[in-house]
Amino acid sequence: MKAVRTDHELTCPGIDAGLRARGVQLVTLPDGVTEDELAREVSDADLLLMCYTPITDRVLTEARRLKGIVKYGVGIDAIDVVSAMRLGIPVANLPDYAEATVAEGAFALMIGLAKRLPSITGVVQREQWIWPEPKWLGQDLAGKTLALVGAGRIGRRMARMANAGFGMRVVAYDPYVTAADMRAHGIERADSLTVMLAQADFASVHCVLNQETHLLIGAAELAQLKPSAILINVARGALIDEEALVLAVVEGRIAGLGLDVYGQEPLRREGHPLSPLYGRDNVILFPHLTFYTREAMQRLEEETLLRCFEILEGRPVLVRSDDPRLRAQKTGVRFG
Repeated sequence: MKAVRTDHELTCPGIDAGLRARGVQLVTLPDGVTEDELAREVSDADLLLMCYTPITDRVLTEARRLKGIVKYGVGIDAIDVVSAMRLGIPVANLPDYAEATVAEGAFALMIGLAKRLPSITGVVQREQWIWPEPKWLGQDLAGKTLALVGAGRIGRRMARMANAGFGMRVVAYDPYVTAADMRAHGIERADSLTVMLAQADFASVHCVLNQETHLLIGAAELAQLKPSAILINVARGALIDEEALVLAVVEGRIAGLGLDVYGQEPLRREGHPLSPLYGRDNVILFPHLTFYTREAMQRLEEETLLRCFEILEGRPVLVRSDDPRLRAQKTGVRFG
């Protein structure tokens, strides 16, 4: 048996050791691997594990022995799931290994910006101390409105923290979640994204990336935010028009921005569409690591191995995601 794991910069010693202990020949490939090299390695592989690397129709078509794909993570936008279904290659992801973890990360970004931690700690590091002045005023979360773009697993976790923990009003826009389901999680349902954003003191993005949600938040939506609003995105960079986002920050049309995801990764100080955001004390740029905690990585490695062994042993692989693209699969899967 041969397995290929892409994105080996994300070290997963438990996964690698677990596969090798089963006698699997494991090939790991770096971020940025070419389609040619990936297709060559996957052509005789039984199993493909991926995190960020695009898995194209060509790669799948040339994979003569591939029994399944495991996304060791949540988002599946980099996988050509339609081609995989056409070829009878099952795809599974890990939808809930880090739902609390990522929600906590989003909340940390929100609190950090609300309390002006980046700017104040930066000045103290340089100047030793500061005294209370209006320019250092932060803001409370209690009593404020948190607007969620997406009310799935992570969004609901975020709502629980905000509502029960901080006394915030929580409203969410998600066409696929009913008002009753939202009420059960302490969330008011919004029928309009733009109307909701106009009410937001804080807005946090938690939806999946697909054709429908690509560039969901553009210039018109950003223009609805209050100048005092803080925007957080820990979902996918391409959900937001990043050119319009840079302009909103540079022109002072939003008060703060916390990002963990980007349309182009890795982020760079120069030559990247978001490079103008570097050096701004109302911006937190996190390197796609809100998922990265000791506990979440243990869950990720353990569940990834379970899915891998199901595939390698010829059993139907468990699909726990509610994503309709994965739920449409008919071959080699079981749903839970």
